[in-house]
Amino acid sequence: MQPIGIFLSFCFAVGALGQLPETSGLRPLPSDPATVRPNLSPEVRGDIFMARKMYREAADVYRQPPENPILANKIGIAFHQMTALSDAKRQYERAVRLKPDYSEAINNLGTIYYAQKSYRKAITQYKRALKVNPNSASIFSNLGTAYFARKKYDEAFDAYQTALSIDPEVFEHRSTQGVLLQERNVTERAKFHYYLAKTYAKSGNTERALDYMRKAIEEGFKERNKFVEEAEFASLQANPDFQMLLKLETRVL
Repeated sequence: MQPIGIFLSFCFAVGALGQLPETSGLRPLPSDPATVRPNLSPEVRGDIFMARKMYREAADVYRQPPENPILANKIGIAFHQMTALSDAKRQYERAVRLKPDYSEAINNLGTIYYAQKSYRKAITQYKRALKVNPNSASIFSNLGTAYFARKKYDEAFDAYQTALSIDPEVFEHRSTQGVLLQERNVTERAKFHYYLAKTYAKSGNTERALDYMRKAIEEGFKERNKFVEEAEFASLQANPDFQMLLKLETRVL
């Protein structure tokens, strides 16, 4: 099965350049944004490289002094995007040493452990980050996904509900730029989508509950009786789309 990827939940600022159009007929953008705005700070230049997915260049620019936890975290993200997990981990740890209450870097360290299938350690980091920032929907989402990987489905569901209560769009973020990583890499996609359907159903979001119900069924979720028996889906029972989905054939992958 194709995994669901990692996303970044907060966008970088790109300063005075804004978004540069890719209109045909215009000259290509210079490889180094400093040639367009020579007074740009290294951080903004690095952010522009990240937006262009030039991760190696971004990491090199972020390394320019003075050293600070935000840049260390961003260097970690650049390495993370290149799947250089050991280098990313060192940078996240460096960011936390420089600022022990830096919840974004603590969370990102958790995503390294998650990628390495060290789910207990990931959960420890996410809980540590939430002690600093208890109102982060993205970190609660990550905590839920780590519980899900350990097959602790009740704990995962609780964390997902909390995440959704903080940010109703938390599971729909698709940005690839930011300072905080949001994990979406799961192996049991059908079951994962079932729990998202359940989460949305309990919150009263019928449209998204039905959307994730459809995804779960198409991906082979076998326990369709749960859609009828679970209390969270009670309000959907008379919905014609809900009834149609119960009869939907599993998609052949």
